[in-house]
Amino acid sequence: MEFACAPAPSLADFERIAEAVFASLPEAFRAPCGNLLIQVSDFADEETLAAMDIGDPFELTGLYDGIALTEQSVMDVRTQPDTVWLYRRPILNEWAERGDVALDRLITHVLVHEIAHHFGYSDEAIAAIDDWRL
Repeated sequence: MEFACAPAPSLADFERIAEAVFASLPEAFRAPCGNLLIQVSDFADEETLAAMDIGDPFELTGLYDGIALTEQSVMDVRTQPDTVWLYRRPILNEWAERGDVALDRLITHVLVHEIAHHFGYSDEAIAAIDDWRL
């Protein structure tokens, strides 16, 4: 089997997939994202996990870090750009455990969910309209 020697997708692979996924989203969805950064890391850092009261780093697949568009003001002093974080190892873990979804589709799901937070949607609102459920 030719996949027997295939390595797990690297951080760079994830970045390429995330960039391709973002580029494939409708322009009407991408345009309001402005200078939103998309970053990939193996896991959320300890500080983030502690702030969210998450003990197991595999529980967090993505995170929006910023001020939602619905809450931004011209008076805000911005010290860093709004960022969507994708966490490679938890996403790979979910992908492997599920075994029924393509990796790029799962990355799309996490990315769109976090971008929805950038637009000001709560987790509850996202769940109510989430047609990206896998």
